[in-house]
Amino acid sequence: MRKVFLSPSSQEYNLYLTGGSEEEYMNMIADKVEQTLLQNNFEVGRNDRNADFNDAIHRSNRQRFDLHVAIHSNASPPNIGGSMSGPVIFYYPKSQKSICAAIKTADRFKKIYPDPDKVAVLPSETLAELRKTKAPAVYIETAYHDNPKDEAWIKQNVDSIALEISNAITDFFDSCCGDD
Repeated sequence: MRKVFLSPSSQEYNLYLTGGSEEEYMNMIADKVEQTLLQNNFEVGRNDRNADFNDAIHRSNRQRFDLHVAIHSNASPPNIGGSMSGPVIFYYPKSQKSICAAIKTADRFKKIYPDPDKVAVLPSETLAELRKTKAPAVYIETAYHDNPKDEAWIKQNVDSIALEISNAITDFFDSCCGDD
């Protein structure tokens, strides 16, 4: 059975411009991803929304998942607040499976984000959920919650975002094979 660990943001302090928080919206997305995956015979684990990312890493590693998916929304640096836009998909550069998962995820976001050229795929050796998980991992920043257009896009596209994350996960299992 294919095993996926979902780690939506637990950052309730990252408030959206017109109400709600990163934790709230990323968990809405993760709930729908989980439902879709369960309907398609995946085993799904989840983080505790009252705990931090270290607990998520521990939970993911303890049960030996095949893929770890962190789901977040982003914010521009304070000095340029609200000016950045677009999804950013991070991968761990020392893992071919992480790279493949990021590419599959970006391909799916390009189908739904209003400006596909703004979908970025970037390496990171500093994000703990990429570096410390035993499973290959992808870290999804769905869009910028401090940008009015991106915030509205997230809120209006919870179902579409969840569906495309689910599709990207399926794509990963269908084509990202081989050893790390």
